[in-house]
Amino acid sequence: MIRKLTLSFGLAALTTLGLGVAPASAPLLSSAAWAEETPDVTPFTMGDPNAPIELEEFASFTCGHCAHFHEDVFKRLKADYIDTGKVHFTYHEVYWDPYAVWAGLLARCGGEMRFFGIVSMLYEKQKDWIDPKDPQKTSENLRRIGQTAGLSEDAMNQCLTDAALAKALSENSDKTVDAAGVTGTPSLVIDGQLYKNMSYRDLKKILDEKLAG
Repeated sequence: MIRKLTLSFGLAALTTLGLGVAPASAPLLSSAAWAEETPDVTPFTMGDPNAPIELEEFASFTCGHCAHFHEDVFKRLKADYIDTGKVHFTYHEVYWDPYAVWAGLLARCGGEMRFFGIVSMLYEKQKDWIDPKDPQKTSENLRRIGQTAGLSEDAMNQCLTDAALAKALSENSDKTVDAAGVTGTPSLVIDGQLYKNMSYRDLKKILDEKLAG
């Protein structure tokens, strides 16, 4: 996603989200649900919190460049730097379109234990689950990913119609990307400095220079 898209998340949009994801028997999102207190959204992290380098990624589940980054760069970053205690990694979800919010609700439905596993599946299967012309088909595809991850139908029904969390995810996304100066995804913040998408070779050079002091 090269440039920032506008995401307007009113009650009507979230009601459509509920219709698209939940089965016909599930309750629709209501103004009462929208009025619920907004929950806190805490980013998920990976690696040693005391690692010498802090690396934050800002990414969208519907961003093709983000899917490529996770396939080509993140896997090696995790093996070489996160798992070895050199980098503490924080993943910031960016929500600039409704499909991304659906995917985020699904990813967070698995809790901390399943989150990064579902994130990986969402990126690996991105071309399969996104149907730009058919929201219902997209919702069915997302449910299949949830089932593969071990989520029950009841859990997904509850998570994918959570208006309060959807609102919180959208608002938190706006707040965090504005604070970091992010205008496109994926973006990286390494020890407080913002970088655009890059190859693993370029990222490795930056990290190795920092580790060398």
